[in-house]
Amino acid sequence: MPGTAAPGRQGSSSAGAADAEAYLRDGAALVEAFLDAVLPARASYPPSLAEAVRYSALGGGKRLRPALVLAAAEACGKDRRPAVPVAAAIEMIHTYSLIHDDLPAMDDDDLRRGRPTSHKVFGEALAILAGDALLTQAFEVLAAAGEIPPPQLAAIVREVAVAAGPAGLIGGQVADLEGEGREVDLPTLEYIHTHKTGALILACLRCGALAVGADAPQLAALTECGRRAGLGFQIVDDILDVEGDPAKTGKGTGRDSTHRKATYPALFGVEASRRRAEELIDEGIGAVAAFGAEAEPLRALVRFVGRRSR
Repeated sequence: MPGTAAPGRQGSSSAGAADAEAYLRDGAALVEAFLDAVLPARASYPPSLAEAVRYSALGGGKRLRPALVLAAAEACGKDRRPAVPVAAAIEMIHTYSLIHDDLPAMDDDDLRRGRPTSHKVFGEALAILAGDALLTQAFEVLAAAGEIPPPQLAAIVREVAVAAGPAGLIGGQVADLEGEGREVDLPTLEYIHTHKTGALILACLRCGALAVGADAPQLAALTECGRRAGLGFQIVDDILDVEGDPAKTGKGTGRDSTHRKATYPALFGVEASRRRAEELIDEGIGAVAAFGAEAEPLRALVRFVGRRSR
């Protein structure tokens, strides 16, 4: 495990990076500049598609997932710059999933990141195609990540594909839809959460590590951290749907109960859910206890997952 900061870590955050909000802002600026450069220009054809893609992909948000990619790379004592395309690609996939999740056939949401959802602005057909475009282009971005050696890049592509596919996000989404209006047991609920949400968060930590050539112990520790942080994130999300402030979350609340979704508060109540989320966050931080100070941004982000209000 690394114990001291590695030299020559250009592109690393400042000394204040242990502050999660500052690290999120720093990472968001880095990733959004990259996205602005690679996404279709407004003048490209067809312009309606370019506008819809850019509306959602550059529409703000915490950018937690790309920040986790960058923090995982730094936790291994390495320069985070090779991981920037990976962070951007995962954010593109996350954004596609939000566009599709908001559709009337899915969660039927009107607000996302404090603005009308894509289908409310552009119509359902174009929203679907904008999501498809982001998912597809994400793999183009990964394939062009020239600073990452080919064997590591191949492993990252596979990791992202599994996390976003039927064994990850898509499988979790289907189970989530099928669980609406039904009483589900804990194994089913945890399947939904660890696949629909947790799989991509886990991929963030693993891919950030793979991008910089992490060794086996580092990758194993970051995997355990990602598993716990991913489930903790979704439990907190469930709680925010019950008691969150829409002005902070940027989306409507109470949607889970309206759709009778399978959630931790529905199964265990808010307080028990909060305790479980806290346990998972503590376990996630504990999983990277052997890392040195260079992992402090990652620890700060995992703490943020547990205390966030948006």
